[in-house]
Amino acid sequence: MKNRLSSFNGLTLVKVLIYLFFGVFLLLPLVSVFLVSFTGQPINLLGSITNSNILQSTIDKFSSASFDNYEKIFTNKTYFSAVQNSLELAILVSLIVIVMCIPIAYGIARTTMPFKRTIAALCTIPLIVPTFISAYAIIIMFGRAGWVTYIYNSLGGEGMLLDPYSMAGIVLVQVFFFFPYALWPMVAAFKVSDISLEEASLNLGARNWFTFIFVTFPLAIPGVISSALLIFTVSFSDFGTPIILAPKDLNLLVVEAYREIAGFFNWGGAAILTVIMVLVAAFFFWLQHLFTKGKNYGSVSGKPKQQKLNDAKGLTRTLSVYSLAIVIIPVLAMLSIVLQSLATTWGKNPLPNGYTLSHYQTIFTSSMGNIQNSIVLALGALILSVIIATFVSYFVVRQNSSKLDFMTSIPLVVPGIAFGIALIQTFNTAPLHLTGTALLLIVAYTIRRLPYMVRSTMGTMRAIKQDIEEAAVNLGATPLTAAITIIGPLMLPGIAAGSILVFITVIKETSISILLAPADWAPMSLAIFQNILRGEYYTAAAMSVVLVIIVLILQAIANRISKNQL
Repeated sequence: MKNRLSSFNGLTLVKVLIYLFFGVFLLLPLVSVFLVSFTGQPINLLGSITNSNILQSTIDKFSSASFDNYEKIFTNKTYFSAVQNSLELAILVSLIVIVMCIPIAYGIARTTMPFKRTIAALCTIPLIVPTFISAYAIIIMFGRAGWVTYIYNSLGGEGMLLDPYSMAGIVLVQVFFFFPYALWPMVAAFKVSDISLEEASLNLGARNWFTFIFVTFPLAIPGVISSALLIFTVSFSDFGTPIILAPKDLNLLVVEAYREIAGFFNWGGAAILTVIMVLVAAFFFWLQHLFTKGKNYGSVSGKPKQQKLNDAKGLTRTLSVYSLAIVIIPVLAMLSIVLQSLATTWGKNPLPNGYTLSHYQTIFTSSMGNIQNSIVLALGALILSVIIATFVSYFVVRQNSSKLDFMTSIPLVVPGIAFGIALIQTFNTAPLHLTGTALLLIVAYTIRRLPYMVRSTMGTMRAIKQDIEEAAVNLGATPLTAAITIIGPLMLPGIAAGSILVFITVIKETSISILLAPADWAPMSLAIFQNILRGEYYTAAAMSVVLVIIVLILQAIANRISKNQL
């Protein structure tokens, strides 16, 4: 007993508090929503512990638990089609993105194609733009009054070239705004393969296309598979695009789950759809981990110190034109948003009828609170993320705490809309009635983006030698004091890089904001979404530009701190 008490120190208390945080705000909501999928009614697990009446009510609900909600997946046409359509969408987007990215990745990694740096820089634009803004941009371009539609009709076409309010519109947005997630892992895969094998193949008389198919591409297979599974997960979990573009007759999981909880207060239906989203996302996340872990597609000879890049003019020029044609779509989408924000009126013409800054004036007068809310909420989530991630990294690296490492990875496989529903179902009653408060919103942001901060700080933590900390302890400092005063300052580079990444992703967060943000704390993302629904397109465009500029500035700072080079 004395040994246990002596081993209990400040660090142990911090670890207990972190476990308690994850238990209450991550594991408990997921368990609760799983139980609700059987009962069809909200389950107050916390209240059951503190109140005997609530406990009895919970027992009564469990007595009538059934598999009815799970049967609805196959008997309810809406649910079944939602699952089917979501899987088809994610698979289709994954296949298109992979095929589309292979030439670009090869061009960036293995050739001297013209404008390589420009293309690489333009490929970062989709990562900056929140998905619901990109969906709105496609409406400006391809809608009935869109400028692409105008050009199409001028050339003799009838109607719209592409209906943005359709499965094709959703696929278009996700393909052109998610492809960088697959591109950069594939670029890395092409860079690490041994070019001497290609040279040997060519020296033996093989043609370029034969060498690429049978030598170059097989060496990049791990990166291609990992990219495909990543795109599947991102597409399947995306909320911003479907909530804007999905028509009423197109059922998708994320949209149906949102409608069940926000429109009909159908706890059982929302719960079962949430469980399905988590299971599917977790399965494909596991597949990605399975395909990348322990696989070695390297060559026996090793990688040469210097690679000779392919400089064939015909190939490099073709790849450059193709790559520019792909990246120009997101660029045109963002330019459309900018023009809309400056337009007096714009409809059925290639350019606005006039230009004004009044929409920005409106934002900075009537919507300044939304900008302030976004910054305050992001700062709150950032402070909480820094504190938790710093100690989690310490415990994982110094004490080999695999359980904490695992718990910080769980949010990666839980879609934002699913996590938001789980939080609402868990904290909508006493003793922790947090639904509709800024505190729950900050906690939700923190948990969703904590993996980014942990991964950033963990790398820095591994680079810090343990003897520095031990010297402080030997001089009389407690382990907690040594961790805060010695390890903390040394982790500042990793904390700084991770902090801006967290801040950027919180500013762009859509699903959590739409579900959990109270009216008094509506961030920019929610305000833009509401403006689009109300038909206030010009104000929505102006606020979208402000949001993207903020994210762009933060991204530039992050690149400067982390010294990332594309």
